[in-house]
Amino acid sequence: MKRVFANMGWLLGGRGFNAVLSLVYLAIAARTLGTEGFGYMALIIALGQAITGFSSFQTWQFIVRWGADPENPGVDIERAREATGFAVALDLLSMVIGTAASALLVVTSPLWLDVPPDLMWLTFWYCVISVLTIRTTPTGMLRLHDEYGRATWAEAVQPIIRAGGAALAWWLMPTVTGFILAFAASEVGTALALWFVAVRVQPVSLASVSLKAIPARYGGVWRFVVSTNLLSSLAVAGKQVMILLVGTFGGASLAGGFRIANQLGVALIALAQTISKAILPELVQSRDGAVEIARRMANIAAIAGTAAVVTAILFGRPGLALIAGEKFTGFYWAMIILSIAGAVELVGASLESLLISAGKAHVAFLARLFPTILALLMLEMAIDWKGAQGAGFAVLGSSLLAVVGFYVAIVNLRQFRLVVEPDAEGADTLPAPPKN
Repeated sequence: MKRVFANMGWLLGGRGFNAVLSLVYLAIAARTLGTEGFGYMALIIALGQAITGFSSFQTWQFIVRWGADPENPGVDIERAREATGFAVALDLLSMVIGTAASALLVVTSPLWLDVPPDLMWLTFWYCVISVLTIRTTPTGMLRLHDEYGRATWAEAVQPIIRAGGAALAWWLMPTVTGFILAFAASEVGTALALWFVAVRVQPVSLASVSLKAIPARYGGVWRFVVSTNLLSSLAVAGKQVMILLVGTFGGASLAGGFRIANQLGVALIALAQTISKAILPELVQSRDGAVEIARRMANIAAIAGTAAVVTAILFGRPGLALIAGEKFTGFYWAMIILSIAGAVELVGASLESLLISAGKAHVAFLARLFPTILALLMLEMAIDWKGAQGAGFAVLGSSLLAVVGFYVAIVNLRQFRLVVEPDAEGADTLPAPPKN
């Protein structure tokens, strides 16, 4: 628990710094572009992040799980080298798939996305840059070696460039194009910073880059990779695809307001991801104490989530007016609903990580799959009923059902020694490499 809180301290420090500067560029963009222009910007960014999320693999989880010493807490250098090579190969595959998907979606976007035709090329290149700057692999390398401090400093490049770029856009190019260029520059800068730091901690051997080596020798690899990818894709569907569909059903202005409410109200989901990222390496390495660690973190999360929702209720409306302007205060109740959804996700983060650490990523995926599909199917009706608030209720319902699913799955998995023992088929856990 001491190491969990130390790692979480670095992650939360980075999140806090990011949150402060994000308010700066959010305020500049919203006040400069207005509801419609900010809506166009929100839709372009959501499309880029959605394509990246669907096409990329959560290689950091594979590195953390595969690179750890199976017998003693710590890093097995040979396993870490192999895992990193496999992760890099997955990233290259993601870039090819993501670039092709970007072209297809941008070409068809006039049929379903409320973005002006003159912004189509900008949209395409932003999507391509988002895909080419995938950075889950260097992040996993740093987490495996407990270099959370270095990762935090490297990731601080993103909000700094975004805030500075937003100020320059306001001064020199106060258009959607100017702000999208600022976001694209932040993606490139952050990826370069993370890779620079990561290779100093663990050099990458080009000879180890392969999609075939690890899967050919060990079972269960592709199942784990695909399960974690599908799980992250559902998270993307619950956030970025939700914004895109809000724009499709309600127009750019509604999408812009929903993005503001989402970014302020669902800041807790970022905190949930922070808890997940800090706790997963310890659940993998601690094993025997995994359930107890997850239980403690869930209790702490429940208290933090409740406090955050109360804060949103008391100060949300003046906060919206101060940051985005009076025209966005109509999204106050949507922000409250989304903050409750964030609190629910905060409690569920440790439960989801517990399932993944036990080799049950596919169970976590199924627990989130059906609520997400239901929310997306009900979205148009929800928007017709209550606008942005209806969309917020769709998100809240999805989060509640998913977390209940995580809890039920954990209760029914009585043999949690799967964290250290493979199942009968050896499909859910990754075996250790043979001894020389």
